[in-house]
Amino acid sequence: MVSSLALPLGVNPRRLAQAIALAHESFVGTGGVPGRGGRSVRSVVLDSWQRSAGSGVDPDTQGAPIGLLGTELDEYRQAHPLLQVLPIIRALLVADAEETGHIVAVTDADGLLLWVEGNHGLRSRAEAMNFAPGARWGESVAGTNAPGVALATGKAVQIFAAEHFSRQVQPWSCSAAPIHDPATGVLLGAIDLTGGDYIAAPHTLALVKATAAAAEAELRLNPPASVPRIRPARQATNNLSVLGRDTGVLTRPTGEVRLSQRHAEMLLVLTRHPNGLTAEELAVRITESDGAQVTVRAELSRLRRTVGEHLLESRPYRLTESITTDVDEVRALLHRGSYRRALDTYRGPVLPRSTAPEVERLRSQLASELRSGVLHSGSAEVLLRYAEAVDAEDVEVLEAALRVLPPAAPRRAALEARVVALELELGATSLQRSRP
Repeated sequence: MVSSLALPLGVNPRRLAQAIALAHESFVGTGGVPGRGGRSVRSVVLDSWQRSAGSGVDPDTQGAPIGLLGTELDEYRQAHPLLQVLPIIRALLVADAEETGHIVAVTDADGLLLWVEGNHGLRSRAEAMNFAPGARWGESVAGTNAPGVALATGKAVQIFAAEHFSRQVQPWSCSAAPIHDPATGVLLGAIDLTGGDYIAAPHTLALVKATAAAAEAELRLNPPASVPRIRPARQATNNLSVLGRDTGVLTRPTGEVRLSQRHAEMLLVLTRHPNGLTAEELAVRITESDGAQVTVRAELSRLRRTVGEHLLESRPYRLTESITTDVDEVRALLHRGSYRRALDTYRGPVLPRSTAPEVERLRSQLASELRSGVLHSGSAEVLLRYAEAVDAEDVEVLEAALRVLPPAAPRRAALEARVVALELELGATSLQRSRP
């Protein structure tokens, strides 16, 4: 079967999905799709499965890898030629997405998601598999998916249900078309529609192809100012983990380095000051005293021996290589509205036992940003996840969840009882404090 259409008219979606699922299990288990199942798999899909397996993609992988975050992603998107055609894509595909129930994604030529817009509820669900800006959905790292296959083949394509190589993505269907620079023929990226089974219907592929053609027409009339050979900046190879732990872990290309609480504090503070700090300035930030420079210098010398002397310069003390932190990752996810993924990434307060002044400020600031983002989300799932993982006695969060939960929701009765109990408890505590 060579058709780019995944669900031709007259085909029973449920039966086709079952046949493809059997073929997928056969391929994953044996490398082939023998017998009846093999006839249910289109050649474009089977070829992609083979490329995915050859690239070492795990069908049980949980979420696509992250390529860029924060300011690096923002700068890359602002420089990318597809920014120029984003208004066309929004007008043709995003405008009605909230009502029709689909997500619109735009990728670069390597499958890095630049923009993901559309139905709010679906976007929240898609974040669980890292279908969000900055994630890499190229076929070689995420397996068979519509934008990945469109980029690999240079042709528009649909991927239906179990045609996805990764099992986590199989509840979804998608239609995608590549976008080329009309002057040079260079591949710039792809447009993708993602949602339920209906996304595999013939008319959605026609719509995506028409949008890609409109984008290329705009680029023909107004050629991009820069040569479209932009690639993401090199991803930082050092990562510092400080959330929910009393000591730190620095992950380097050569492996993990375990850090004491004091060394984790120093490294974390230095990541916030790229221009460096003197020993006196660092002492104030971690000890609240400018008289501890000698102790700080001694600890910094030990830290340099621990992490490698080339990573840390003196006079002033500053990092010579980029170090990302899990704090930065949570903040970046909150900034782009990925509240559920931010909660999953937030493993607890920043170095919870640290009394270093700057660490305490950062701990309080991140906790406040997380709570504000959760309340802003308007999602019962996100609000309840926060209550379960962060603060089970936050009455404001629980009441916000009650406001958006459907009346017949199974968890509503227990949640109402919990809110009443907390309010009574808080009322009694307030009364006791008010008595002379």
